[in-house]
Amino acid sequence: MESGERPLIRVDLLGGFRLLAGGEQVTVSGGSERLLSFIALCGQAVPRTLMAGTLWPDRPDRRAYASLRSALARLEGAARQILDIGATEVRLNPGAGVDIDEARSLARRILDPGTPTPDHDLRAATVETLSVDLLPGWYDDWVLHGAEEWHQLRLHALEALADHFILAGRFADAVAAAGVAVRAEPLRESSHAALIQAHLAQGNQAEALRDFERYEHLLDAELGLRPTPLVSELVAGLRAVAHR
Repeated sequence: MESGERPLIRVDLLGGFRLLAGGEQVTVSGGSERLLSFIALCGQAVPRTLMAGTLWPDRPDRRAYASLRSALARLEGAARQILDIGATEVRLNPGAGVDIDEARSLARRILDPGTPTPDHDLRAATVETLSVDLLPGWYDDWVLHGAEEWHQLRLHALEALADHFILAGRFADAVAAAGVAVRAEPLRESSHAALIQAHLAQGNQAEALRDFERYEHLLDAELGLRPTPLVSELVAGLRAVAHR
C-alpha cells in the first residue's frame, strides 16, 4: 500500500461504528459490531478468554467462551476478512485501518513538544477529527474507558492545536479549535484560556471578555467556584477598563 493511501478494509469507531471495504460501508449485526469494535480498540492480539469474559461478562466462563466461538463462526465477508483468528487469540488483519488509531497518532504528534507539528496536520480537517467522540451512545465498561481516554487526549490536542494556529497567524482556525474544546467540556478552564487567547491574538477584545464572563458565570452556577489566575489574568486589563 502506497504512502497516504487508505486501507481497502477498515473499522471506524469515531462518531459510531462503521465497517468499510473498498470505500463502501458494510452492514453487520450488532453482535459483530461489538466484537470488531473491541478488537479494534485493543490494538493488538486479544486472548479469546479475555474477549469472552469482557463481551459476555454476565455469563459463566464456559458459556461466554461458547458465545465467542459462535460469534466468530457467524462472521462472513469483510467482517471475517478483517480478522486473523487463531486458536487462542484474535487480532485485526495487519493491513486493516482503524480510525481511532490514526486519530490518536494525530493528537500525539500535535502534543509532542520535541517535534514540530507537520504542516499537513495544521488544517481544518484536523479540528474535525478531534471533534468526534468514540462510539457515542455505547455504554459497555470497555467502551466508556476508551472513550474517556480519547476525550482527554483530544481536548489536550485541541488546546495545543489552537496555540499552533495562533503562532501561524491562523486566528480563525485557532478560535475554531479552542471552541470545539470548550463545547466538549464547558467547565474546562484551559480550554477557555485557549479560546480567550485566540480572540486576543485576533484583536477581538470584546469577544475575549464575553467568553471569560460566560465561563465565570457558568463556573459559579455549576460549582460555586471562581476562575483561577490561568484565565482571569488574561482579561484583567480588559475588565478594569470595562468596569470604568
